[in-house]
Amino acid sequence: LAVGWGTGAVAAWAPPLGGCKLVESTTDCTGRLLSSIPGNLQGDTEELLLDDNTIQVLGNASLLPYIQLCHLSLTRNRLELIEPGAFLSSPGLQELSLADNLLFTNYSLTAAALSALQALRTLDLAGNRLTEDMVSVLVCNLSSLESLSVARNVIMRLDSSIFTNLTQLLELNLEKNYIFEIDKAFEGLQRLQRLNIAYNYLPCLVGFGLTQLRVLNVSNNIIEWFLALESDDLFELEVLDLSHNRLLFFPVLPRHNKLHSLLLQDNSMSFYQHLPNGTSLANVTVQFLIIDGNSTNITTVRLWDELCYSNLSSLRLLDMSQNQVWGLPEGFLAQMPSLTHLKLNQNCLEAFHLLEEDSLAMLAELDLSQNRLVELGADVGVRDVLPNLQLFNVSANRLRALPPGLFTYTRRITTVDLSHNQVNLCPQPDVAGEVESPPCVDIRGVETLTHLSLAGCGLRGLGGRPFQGTQLVHLDLSDNCQALSGGLGWLQDLTLTLQVLSLRNTSLSSATVDFSALSSLVRLDLSGNSLTAFPASLGALELHSLDLRDNCLAALPATVARAPLGRSLRELYLSRNPYNCCTLGWWDALQHVEGLRVPDGPQVTCSHGARALSPGALPQPVLQSCRWQEADLALLYLVLALPTCLTLLVAFVVVFLMLKERLLKMLKNRCGVSSPY
Repeated sequence: LAVGWGTGAVAAWAPPLGGCKLVESTTDCTGRLLSSIPGNLQGDTEELLLDDNTIQVLGNASLLPYIQLCHLSLTRNRLELIEPGAFLSSPGLQELSLADNLLFTNYSLTAAALSALQALRTLDLAGNRLTEDMVSVLVCNLSSLESLSVARNVIMRLDSSIFTNLTQLLELNLEKNYIFEIDKAFEGLQRLQRLNIAYNYLPCLVGFGLTQLRVLNVSNNIIEWFLALESDDLFELEVLDLSHNRLLFFPVLPRHNKLHSLLLQDNSMSFYQHLPNGTSLANVTVQFLIIDGNSTNITTVRLWDELCYSNLSSLRLLDMSQNQVWGLPEGFLAQMPSLTHLKLNQNCLEAFHLLEEDSLAMLAELDLSQNRLVELGADVGVRDVLPNLQLFNVSANRLRALPPGLFTYTRRITTVDLSHNQVNLCPQPDVAGEVESPPCVDIRGVETLTHLSLAGCGLRGLGGRPFQGTQLVHLDLSDNCQALSGGLGWLQDLTLTLQVLSLRNTSLSSATVDFSALSSLVRLDLSGNSLTAFPASLGALELHSLDLRDNCLAALPATVARAPLGRSLRELYLSRNPYNCCTLGWWDALQHVEGLRVPDGPQVTCSHGARALSPGALPQPVLQSCRWQEADLALLYLVLALPTCLTLLVAFVVVFLMLKERLLKMLKNRCGVSSPY
């Protein structure tokens, strides 16, 4: 089997002894149940993969044949011991993976073996039940290391003695340990750029001063405070992940930094300039007592001024979702002129105002969903409020309208989600007795808009041309029980562009609704309605996906498989309908349509009497019963009438024979004619 590898050169897989695979200078012995390293592999092997085996000991002679080895992986073995001379024949080894083994048992001997690897750049010791003292011994002589992983161990406390000699380290992974305290553990790592301490038990980070660090991940801890060191030094920090913690306040960041991504999702964070009852905390200060050995330091921070403490001019992504934010400070967003993605979903916002001075000229995504918004304000008529906005999500709020002209200058808007708000589309139909039209959202003329969700908005009988001047591709109208009361005429401006339409749970019951004008549709969702018959107009469409679940359909047309719809369909949902077990010809025809999937096929049932059966495995008595029901009624009537007719005929003949003489005498007496006996 010829396989491309590396630079694209073609080599042949060769099967060495032991079932290993060889391609160029790489030997793959993964999952071969090996208890030791084979000694008869190719001598010029540079990369040796021995993952998922049962090797327990790496002996002094195990790697003797492989003097050119650069990469060795022994992940997920039962390795307990590496003898001190095991790597003496592989001085050029640069990458070593020992993850998910049992190295805690003989770590001191293993450390002696590792000390011979003066060229080692990458070491993975994850999942070996190592304590901090064991880690210190294992890596103390590996000054060439650039990447170290000790994730998924039992490290609890870090101090300055653990990583003392790792002066070249660039990346350190400590996630999923039990770390609750860090005491100057990283101060000697002057080249460290990426640090991962996620999934630990850190209660706070105070006095953060790693100026050279570029990426810091401390997500999934129990951090309540993050305070950077007060310094005028330039911090190289670009990504800070504090998500899934217990932050009470916005983090106090380095004054000078290069942050472009700040992740604060799922905390308990809020701002405290004004409380909901009108109380002001603008001048309130908090004092942090920092005890370091015998010295005590008190840091005073004003809750409000901390926001102006840092330079956030380079920030592009700010995620504050799933917090307790009920309002943003004045000028908060003005500090972030480069912001492109702002996530404030799942908070307590009741109002949000887009102001000219906020300078959100670069903002491409704004997510305000799942709040309590009743008011959304904007400086209408100002051209540069949201000129580059592409995605706007205000779903699951309490909005009744949007600021007029909000989308006038959003020249790049493509996706708007207004679902689960009580909004209506303009123009509104005239209602007798109403002097003033109710508020509505006007999207007419927004040429760049392609995706619009109006699910659960309580739309009523749309009229006019609400989509005039748009080129919608995806439209979700689900959970609007009265949206289709006037038919589909208001979709006339989307006949050439609309490809995905969701009409789930819209009380659609009439099969006469005409879909034929929507010739570009490829996905249609009609689930959760009350259709008793298949809409005939669907047969002419060339849909790729159709959802008919949760309706009242007894059958589909027998010709559906031969129609243009049947030839184009690739996905069809049919479950939770009361199909008739005796009219399943359409089901059998669909089974032979090439390329068609029915993902919920196992859940499709049909009814026969009070029984719910699978259409693909009907019992023989049911089939027999259905054959009688499908028989020709004329023949059935003939079969039922024939015995009755024969019975009557026989009875007539018998009666005639019994009364023959009497009838003849009666006839003679009345007519006076003698009988010829």
